[in-house]
Amino acid sequence: MRTLLAGVAALALTAMPATAQETAEQPAIEQQIGAGGRPVGANWARSPVIAQHGMAATAHPLATQIALDVLKDGGSAVDAAIAANAALGLMEPTGNGIGGDLFAIIYDPATGKLHGINGSGRSPWGQTLDQLLDKLDGADALPPYGALPITVPGTVDAWFAMHERFGKRTMAANLAPTIGYAREGHPIAPVIGMYLARSLKAYSAREDQFDFSNARKVWFADGEAPEAGEIFTNPDLADTLEAIARDGRDAYYDGDLTDVFVDYLQAQGSAFTREDFAAHRSEWVEPACAGYKDGYELCELPPNSQGFAALQMVNILKNIDLSQWERGSPEALHFMVEAKRLAYADVARFYADPDFAALPAQLLAEDYGAERFKLIDPAKATPEFQPGEIEVAPKLEGEGDTTYLTVVDGDGMMVSLIQSNYRGMGGGLVAPGTGFMFQDRGELFSLDPAHPNAYEPGKRPFHTIIPAFVKKDGQPYMTLGLMGGGMQPQGHVQVLVNIVDYGMNLQEAGDAARFNHDGGPQPTEALEGPAADPLGTLFVEPGIPAETIATLRTMGHKVEVVDNGIMFGGYQAIARDPDTGVLTGATEMRKDGQASGY
Repeated sequence: MRTLLAGVAALALTAMPATAQETAEQPAIEQQIGAGGRPVGANWARSPVIAQHGMAATAHPLATQIALDVLKDGGSAVDAAIAANAALGLMEPTGNGIGGDLFAIIYDPATGKLHGINGSGRSPWGQTLDQLLDKLDGADALPPYGALPITVPGTVDAWFAMHERFGKRTMAANLAPTIGYAREGHPIAPVIGMYLARSLKAYSAREDQFDFSNARKVWFADGEAPEAGEIFTNPDLADTLEAIARDGRDAYYDGDLTDVFVDYLQAQGSAFTREDFAAHRSEWVEPACAGYKDGYELCELPPNSQGFAALQMVNILKNIDLSQWERGSPEALHFMVEAKRLAYADVARFYADPDFAALPAQLLAEDYGAERFKLIDPAKATPEFQPGEIEVAPKLEGEGDTTYLTVVDGDGMMVSLIQSNYRGMGGGLVAPGTGFMFQDRGELFSLDPAHPNAYEPGKRPFHTIIPAFVKKDGQPYMTLGLMGGGMQPQGHVQVLVNIVDYGMNLQEAGDAARFNHDGGPQPTEALEGPAADPLGTLFVEPGIPAETIATLRTMGHKVEVVDNGIMFGGYQAIARDPDTGVLTGATEMRKDGQASGY
């Protein structure tokens, strides 16, 4: 197998954050000592998990255990995924919760079909763009906090839609473990503790601009963020989940809780009504797949998510044999980065809610990918890529706080699920007594009325969160996801390339050093005029060789090295051998997570 230098620095990411004094007095752990040896595989990774009857991979070990308990109790992979997602909303509130949206791809072995669900919510039906602009008072973009960027949270409805089709246990049984942990408490995990501290600092700097008082009561009651190992409870969330378990999805969207939500949001300046919540429904959608090579196909969900950007990258990269170069070479990285930039030029121009702006079918055509590939100069970075010639701002690709989980059961049902409140823990607003924060996903609307992603009443904004699925020789093979805003499509492709072109196992493919190209045209920018940052910045982890970084800079790339792992996402995956049913799982070293099976 070809070698790939990976970021040894990331090995220390799950350690407790050092105090300022400790940092000043001693070098970081990764500067004192590097990776140890391994008898099998790369010495910067660990073994993937292998099991036979069921497997789960999530961003928190307790959520993984809950999913396995559900499977052992006769639940389906969908039951287990819902139970794990509910637990993550409590245990990883920095990444997700029932105030956010959800997307999933489900493989049903009974029919042999892939099913996609779009659980994203809409803007208020009674508020026009002009009315929104009046509230923004001259601002050129929606803020990431307060009432204005909130869209109807879609997660709870998506749970019930998935459960109606594929569930075996009651929803009350699926939510019971999280209700118990919310009342009795659970210890904070290290990376999540770090994110909580970051969130408190970020919200505190702006809390004179929105109501942060209820959020403080839930997570920061003593004025500090809970630290790793500290027992945390959320009785308000327990009460909310109990109401949902007892009364179903209507408890959230058309019940007493809805009145609490709407009364509070209106008091904060929102245009939402009870009818906006009652009208919400998830949408079952058709995943699309793009063949790469050696029989592998990557499958993603259509807009309003950005999943098709990964398929566009695949259709571009299939025109070059990346394996002719080492994985850490400047050539391999250059072609992958330029493919990402080409795909995102189209994302910024065409991706939006399909109910308002249909996506041109040509974008996923192989010949279109081949034409786009011809635009890559192998010797240097192109200063700016334009979108394709197809008839038809604020940063999108910042840190996206998201959770991804995957579950496969003994029958072969495979669930790839991603869920998020978007930036930070959400918009900062918590309705009294509910225990969860509303998302700020509406920040991703454009304010240009000519843009397909322009704000309109009852519209879903452009979405970053995307689950993925991989087929091999036409058969279901692997669930795959990677958290983190604009990192996600390029992360999916990097993992696929690691497996297909460089022979890495599932765990190595995720542990290997990544890049995150940030910038370029954005779906939030106006159509007319130049992009604010056409070239963008190529961020890389320390495992990318220094000589590669130097060469990329001479090729015109603006390269920066980031050693804390935060912006490079959070990966989980499970592969299923179609002949034996044996499951192989992997989890993200940059998070607190765990893959486990039985």
